[in-house]
Amino acid sequence: MKEFVITEVKVETAIIVGLITPQQNERKTNEYLDELEFLAETAGAKVIKRYTQRVNGPSSVTYIGSGKLDEIKQFIKQQEDAREQALEMYLESGITDPREQHLPDEVGMVIFDDELTAKQIRNIEKELQIKILDRTSLILDIFAMRAKTSAAKTQVELAQYKYMLPRLTRLWTHLERQRGGSVGLRGPGETQLEMDQRIIRNRMALLKQRLADIDTQKTTQRKNRGRLIRVALVGYTNVGKSTIMNLLSKSDVFAENKLFATLDTTVRKVIIDNLPFLLSDTVGFIRKLPTDLVDSFKSTLDEVREADLLIHVVDISHPDFEEQINVVEKTLGDLGAADKPSIIVFNKIDAYTWVEKDEDDLTPKTRENITLDELMQTWMAKLGEDCFFISAKEKTNIPELKSLMYKKVRELHVQKYPYNDFLYQNINEEEE
Repeated sequence: MKEFVITEVKVETAIIVGLITPQQNERKTNEYLDELEFLAETAGAKVIKRYTQRVNGPSSVTYIGSGKLDEIKQFIKQQEDAREQALEMYLESGITDPREQHLPDEVGMVIFDDELTAKQIRNIEKELQIKILDRTSLILDIFAMRAKTSAAKTQVELAQYKYMLPRLTRLWTHLERQRGGSVGLRGPGETQLEMDQRIIRNRMALLKQRLADIDTQKTTQRKNRGRLIRVALVGYTNVGKSTIMNLLSKSDVFAENKLFATLDTTVRKVIIDNLPFLLSDTVGFIRKLPTDLVDSFKSTLDEVREADLLIHVVDISHPDFEEQINVVEKTLGDLGAADKPSIIVFNKIDAYTWVEKDEDDLTPKTRENITLDELMQTWMAKLGEDCFFISAKEKTNIPELKSLMYKKVRELHVQKYPYNDFLYQNINEEEE
């Protein structure tokens, strides 16, 4: 029987899975899955279906229940059968190149919204016979794809090894290992496993030393920057930090509507009304950010720890922007930078949407029913000058943002460098 050989590179298709628990309601789970789908798209995969299950907590064996696992298994089988049937139909119809036809998607992987243990991954793979990823491994894959400089590549590699080390056992399930009883289990797979663990630990030690050397170099570079105030852009991933960086510094930092478009910290000298300062664009934060990544990227995030002023950028058009603020503030606390002077800049006001309630609807307003003006009068109004609203895309309120930054930077400069004649000269000229 004639067979089709399809050689083109196809976009990998994926199923995503999340849990609804007493600690995470259905709305929150769907928001997390939306973000997980965006992560998958950033990594180059297409999500074709999502599954949720309402449970008290994840199963220690397979994360989800056996019934839901079987449901996913049946869907994967249905997709495979449908694809085979379509290929046979095209063959019988005399079509010579099925690539020009629409074929049902074949599931390439299943992605879970939480970090899985080695035991869970092994059991799920055994049942589904397909590639299994969790949120952490997906983020690590994106970081590996985005890393360009030597420092970023080293940091990502170290995080990958930290993630891989406790999960190495599943990499050797294909080997013939002795079973039965408590004695005689040290087969060739176990020997190879121990060897790999030793190799990885040695490699991790080397990477840590390399990062220490990079950190020393960066510390020296920072000391040589002179008497300039340091301002750092921080925030959730994909909130527009790099776009703002380009507007303020007139540079061409890479910006894209994808998660983690920026991994390497970029520092530019910015001058506003003859007042120079250093502006840095840092890697974005995210919910459930792997601890290994935070640890590995601490040298990169030194720009945040050593900054004099933080510009916390928030995507106000996101339906869950308040939780994103909390995620960033928690991460800043972990870095020891929570008490630094800061300005919250709410970006993407051009994309803010709301739905007007019916007059006969007496239920309390939700976030979806509040106008932007009404939102500005909530807790944000209490922040005063430490809160600002812009659209980097439409360049709305950018001159006003520059004026506010000038004022804040000048105040910090006077406090930190009280004998800087250059600054006092500028202030005196302004007052005259």
